[in-house]
Amino acid sequence: MTFFGQCLFTYLGILCLTGFALCGLDKWKAQHGRWRVPERVLFGISFLGGGLGFFIGMRLFRHKTRHLSFNILIPLSIALWAALLVVLQLKWSLILA
Repeated sequence: MTFFGQCLFTYLGILCLTGFALCGLDKWKAQHGRWRVPERVLFGISFLGGGLGFFIGMRLFRHKTRHLSFNILIPLSIALWAALLVVLQLKWSLILA
């Protein structure tokens, strides 16, 4: 794996963990009547690369699963990142050497 690929996967891993943690935190806050994590933050983390972690958190914590916007936009963010990774690999071989 190239240095760029290592950096990219480290970045995505950190954001996925962040998305997962924010999903769990927001669920906990919802159950305890606390101030919630704004939806724009949740979507922002997802589109910056944490969508997979947030999606896993949605399913595991059963959080935001009834919201149509989350059921459309979170998988969309995952698909966009997957497409970007495929393009980076096929066009420029920037991930795997």
